[in-house]
Order: sequence, then C-alpha cells, then structure tokens
Amino acid sequence: MRIRWFRPIAAALVVLAAAACSQTTPTVETATHMDDYGTPVGDRPVRAGGELVMGLSNEPDRLDPTTSSSLYTRYVMNTICEKLYDNDASGNLVPQLATDLPRFSDDGLTVTVPVRAGIRFADGTTFDAYAVRTSLQRHLTLDGSQRTGELGPITDIGTDGSATVVIHFSTPFAPITAALADRAGMIMSPYTLRETGKDFGDRPVCVGPFKFVERGPHGIVVERDPLYYDARAVHLDRITYRVMPDPKARAAALRAGEIQVADTMSPQDVDALSADSRLRLLVSGSFGFQGFYLNTGNVDGAGKPAGRIDTPLATDPRVRLAISLSIDRQALVDKVFKGWYEPACTPIAPRTSYATAAATACPPHDPERARRLLAEAGVPQPYPITMQVMNVADQLAYAQELRTALAEGGFDLRIVPAEYADMLAAQKRGNYEALLLGWSGRLDPDGNIARFLTSRSSGNYSGFSSPELDEVLGWAAHSPSPAQRGPLYEQAVRIVQRENPYIYTYRVRNLTVHATSVIGVEVYGDGAVRLGKAAFVTDRNG
Repeated sequence: MRIRWFRPIAAALVVLAAAACSQTTPTVETATHMDDYGTPVGDRPVRAGGELVMGLSNEPDRLDPTTSSSLYTRYVMNTICEKLYDNDASGNLVPQLATDLPRFSDDGLTVTVPVRAGIRFADGTTFDAYAVRTSLQRHLTLDGSQRTGELGPITDIGTDGSATVVIHFSTPFAPITAALADRAGMIMSPYTLRETGKDFGDRPVCVGPFKFVERGPHGIVVERDPLYYDARAVHLDRITYRVMPDPKARAAALRAGEIQVADTMSPQDVDALSADSRLRLLVSGSFGFQGFYLNTGNVDGAGKPAGRIDTPLATDPRVRLAISLSIDRQALVDKVFKGWYEPACTPIAPRTSYATAAATACPPHDPERARRLLAEAGVPQPYPITMQVMNVADQLAYAQELRTALAEGGFDLRIVPAEYADMLAAQKRGNYEALLLGWSGRLDPDGNIARFLTSRSSGNYSGFSSPELDEVLGWAAHSPSPAQRGPLYEQAVRIVQRENPYIYTYRVRNLTVHATSVIGVEVYGDGAVRLGKAAFVTDRNG
C-alpha cells in the first residue's frame, strides 16, 4: 500500500526502535503447504444463474458491520456490503467503493477519500460521500460499536462535494486505509439506517453484488442485486449460507453435492477431500492468530475502564508467563492439526513487511521455569484455570492437548465446551476466566494488536491496560513506513510477552473446499470467503 505522507518520528520513537532492533531471537519454522487462493472467473465460459449453497462452520452474529465481531458475518457481508477498500490476492489494498487510495496531508492529520459517483444502494437510494460520512460516524459513535478503535483518533468527518470524504485526526493514523478495507469501511444505506436504527442487522442494505433476502432456520439467503454497478460480473441468482458446525457433516455434504462451498475444513479431512476429483481445496495463509484470552480486568464489558479481578491469574504477570512457558507450540499443532497449521507466538503475521525475527519470536518451552514462577508467586499447584472452548472436535482436541501441556507447568486446565455465539458474548461482557478464541487477521498489524490490547478499545476483551503499550502502539500508528513502524511492533511484542493478557499459540491456514462445478470462489489471508463473482462452469456437453 502506498501512502503519500511521511512524518518525522520523535526522539522517543528512535529510542524504542533502537532497543527493539537489538533482539535477535529466531522465528519458528512454518508449514510448507502451498497457497491456492482460488481462480477468478475471467474469460472462462460460465452458466448464468443458479443457486449456490455454502456450508458455514459457525453461525454469523447480527449482520451489522458496526457491531459484528464474527468472521462468519464477514463471509455474508462480503456479498451484500462492499467496502471503501479491499485486499487483493497479492496482499495489496485496492479501491472498491472508493476510486483511489486515500490522500494524506503533509502533517498526516487530514485524509481525503474519493468515492464512486452514480451508483445506488440495494434500496435504490443514492450512494455518495454523504452516505459514507453517515456510516463512518455510526461506526465511530454507536453504543456497542466494534469499529471505534479501528478508525483511530478521528476528530471530524466531513465532505467536499458529493464524491469526496474528508477525515480529520488529532494525530496521524496510517492504518486508516487498512481499517476501511474491513467492516469499518462497509457503507450502509442512510435511508435504511433511519428506518431500522439499531435493528439494521435484521435487514441490512448496502452496495454489493447481492442483496439480503432473509435469515431463518434454513440459513441466510441473498440474491443478485440488479442495481449493482458491476451487475454484468455477477453470475449467480442466489446464495444460501447454511450453518453446519460439524466439519464431517460439511465434508459429507460436499461429496453428496448438497453444498458447493464449505469453509474451515478440518485438517483431519482435507487430505481426503483434496484427493476427490470433484472437489478443489483452497489454501491461504492467515494474517490472524489463535490462542486464548486471559481476563485481567474485563469487569464491566470490553471498552470500559479496566477493573480489578482478585485472582493471581489476573493480577500477577508471573502466573500468565508461566502459562506461556508451559506450551510447546510446535508439538501441539503438529499433533492436533497434522502439520497444516503453524505455531504463533505474537500478533505479527509471518511473511509480511513487519515479520522480523524479534516481532515473531516464540518464548521458550520451559515447564520447569513455569513451576518456579508459580512458586515465586505463592500460588498452589496445580493452579486451576477454567477455559471456555468452542464445542467443535478440533478445538476440543486442541484444548485437551493444551491441558496436558499446562499440567507439566503446574496448572489444572478445566475445559468448558461452549457455543460460538455464547463465546462472542462472553468475551464482550467479560464473563470468563480464559477463552480459547482467535482472530482472522488484518493486513495492517494495527488491526491485529491495537484493537485487542489498547486500553479501553472496544476489542480489548481481556480488560488489559498498559500506558507503556498504549504509547508504543500510538507511535507505531503515526507512520506509513514499515521501516519506522516495524521496530515499534517489536517493542510492543516484548511488552505483550512480558504481560501475556493473550496467549498466542497457533496460526491456521484457511482451508476452504468447493465443488469443481464452481469457479470464482476466492479466499485471501484475511480469511473471508469471497463468493460475489462466483459462477457455475458451463457443462462441457452444452
């Protein structure tokens, strides 16, 4: 991503950067599976129309881009609610509802976004800069918004005519383009917002290749929107998203032709599925991470001031460090996920501009030191921890192996199976001690770390607060240059690995399978399955 302003960084930043560069801890080895993001339709002959059914591994939360925190909602919203920007297969940020990348003022405090003209929302109303301003203000200010922290220190959102949005910041915020390539950049119909208010997610209206039809016991249905500005590139009549949490049920439905696409296939099944000539396996590395939250201060809900939880786990970082030291990350992913996944020890994604050795370094596996830390903290051994775990086979299997690993370090992990929707609610409300739940990831590292660990961020589900980390992440957001930001993220990683409000353990590869009768299904590093331009291939016999 090219951004056109550069700002000198203060002496404090230089000191932090120099300190960060001194670390030379090696990174972990990664899996060797080749990526296959899918194939666009291009010039290939395809059949007009048809209904595609996708098997979803989990129930999406409410279809509201402002309040959603579910990856599976992003799948659906990608077909009905376009963004100002998007990621492409090469990991670049490209315009979608915008017409060009943002223009930054010399001081970085004003960002100008040119937007499309002459297009309409699915309800027939006009898309313009005023509509963009309405959505951005809602993302920023709505009670319960999950987007507020992603948008940075905005002081004002204005327009310069009907095709230009002007955003003002109190301090420079380089990650804004990447933020607008996710739900913070999804633009909703102002007319429908006025009609529905906080119930927008019950019948969302945006600009997209498809429009919302219904949500019921048989799934979520969307249909082709004839008002879409690029309607000629849309081939399917309908898409139905059917919730099928059991990966073996999704695999069976793929083989039977009952569904044509399925996400998050189990590493236990993908080798057999990829050997089926009627199916194609898509594989993409992830910008995200998996691991578990430790509740250090989420008493009144995410985004509220950190409260006090009177347990050694919450108050003593030695206890949390002992957890991290107990885990042999490589051994766990190899045993449970058959080599398809890779260890993760930090929020910085590998194979990106920020993936230095120091930024991705793993703490050692040292259960003996873990026990010594617990002894120093004066806590009984085994120290009990209650962890909520998604009630699916792979997650439960991983949790059981994690339980064995933590036992070596002096812990008694008590596993509580839970439904995905209940876990999303628990992390927001703080109704948990430990929570095994990850993040699908964003191209810019700010979206993978500041959202979760900045004090009072709406995504700070651990209730963690560190003025030291806040300052480092604030400086990191000032500059668009990886050379300047990278050392600061190294510094941030050291703070996180000292405090451990979240324990990073592994990184998935996005494993999506689709029928070879379909083309145009794509999955990139952000984890979202893209179906908007998919189509059924033309039968060879005509």
